[in-house]
Amino acid sequence: MLAFSNIEKQCTITLRRLGLMACLLVVYVFAQGQRENPQAEVKDNTHILFVFDASNSMNAFWKGKRKIEVATSLLSESLASLYGIPGLKLGLRVYGHQTKFIQGEQDCEDTELIVPLAEGNNLLIQKALGRIQARGTTPIARSLERTAEDFPTEDARKVIVLITDGIEACDEDPCAVSRMLQEEGIVVKPFIIGIGLEEEYKDTFRCVGHFFDAADPETFQQVLDIVIEQAMLDTSFEVDLIDGRGEALVTNVATSLYDSNSGELLERFIHTLGPFGEIDTIPVDPIPTYRVVVHTVPPLERNDVRFTPRHHNHVRFENAGQGTVIPQFARGERNAYGNLPISIYLPAKATPLVTIALNERLKVLAGEYDVLFPTYPPVLLEGIQIKEGQDNPVIIPQPGYLQLDAAAAGYGTILSEEGLVVYKWDVGTQNPSGRYLLQPGNYTVVYRSRSARSMAFSQSKQINIRSGFTTHLSLNG
Repeated sequence: MLAFSNIEKQCTITLRRLGLMACLLVVYVFAQGQRENPQAEVKDNTHILFVFDASNSMNAFWKGKRKIEVATSLLSESLASLYGIPGLKLGLRVYGHQTKFIQGEQDCEDTELIVPLAEGNNLLIQKALGRIQARGTTPIARSLERTAEDFPTEDARKVIVLITDGIEACDEDPCAVSRMLQEEGIVVKPFIIGIGLEEEYKDTFRCVGHFFDAADPETFQQVLDIVIEQAMLDTSFEVDLIDGRGEALVTNVATSLYDSNSGELLERFIHTLGPFGEIDTIPVDPIPTYRVVVHTVPPLERNDVRFTPRHHNHVRFENAGQGTVIPQFARGERNAYGNLPISIYLPAKATPLVTIALNERLKVLAGEYDVLFPTYPPVLLEGIQIKEGQDNPVIIPQPGYLQLDAAAAGYGTILSEEGLVVYKWDVGTQNPSGRYLLQPGNYTVVYRSRSARSMAFSQSKQINIRSGFTTHLSLNG
């Protein structure tokens, strides 16, 4: 009901803003059409090609029946429910059914399109399945490669469903063939249903496509139904960023979608709201488990996200409201520090969330932060409250200046009132004379010339620095 959901949302917001009662009529008519046509959600022009394993190993018994009998019977039942769906074309390719298996004499060309893709051919496929005999080898890669010619050239969602109980037997690479088919846009990522596969064989199929392990006939039926449903119907999701009023109105934030198992980055986009406040819809494969990261400051993250097939899913992030932090000096003026890099921290954290320029405006999640200005000495403001929807200036005083004049090179230190080192000269060859930026406050300048050979010649001078003013200090040798 994705389309209905989007229209309803648009209309609701339109009514709130514009008061147009006519929008209700559109929703009602559309809803009636949805109820009268339950197949309206099926993606137009979907082509499903079943690639069926009829190799000799399918004669093995599986919970009391031969695998070939169980698989053909259950597939036939599933096909019966698909009859008459507009835009749905089905086809059947079989391998291993023509040449009897002889060790060392495998027929790797034993693959055939038995029923070409067409609408309404469910009965033809069912009859073909009933005639199949399991005889030969397992040329999976060759069969997948041939599917490129099986699909019509028309624009459609093209899906392969591979049903097999064995691995590639002709020394070819099904994974490479699958990648080629996907990269060239011939098919979407194939579905593979493994029938009673040995444990060591299962990993060989994960690179081919979406692998399902059917350990018994009951599981096979469930998996088959899921795969067919997903081959036909789109699944989608939206990211709802909920502000402090409980509305999904936070937007324009970079968002990443990862495969939870492999860690692969699948998609990255800027979260977007439409003109009526509707949230962009993202089509998604419902089979994997996902990790969704919203790149707010700090980031919001959901792990192990699963999407419900055939539905439009919502990934909600509560408390996503943001406020704007603006680090600046008093009166917003520039000064001799230049473009200071200002670091934003979560309380009691050693690593900054982000570093921004002085006077830059940055949206962060509403909450409490520490802000570090790398001045002389550094100024750390703790517990800064950033309020949602507001500009939040973070202000420190303008610096002052110390004009220091020394008669000779020597050793010296400027200490803050707390005894922290602000400037230091400890090589002995440097004359400390010069103009120094300092934040307002009380300081101590300790100095001894290089030629003085006793600590008794040390000088300790107290100074006070005021914003915007220059304090002069002379040090005699």
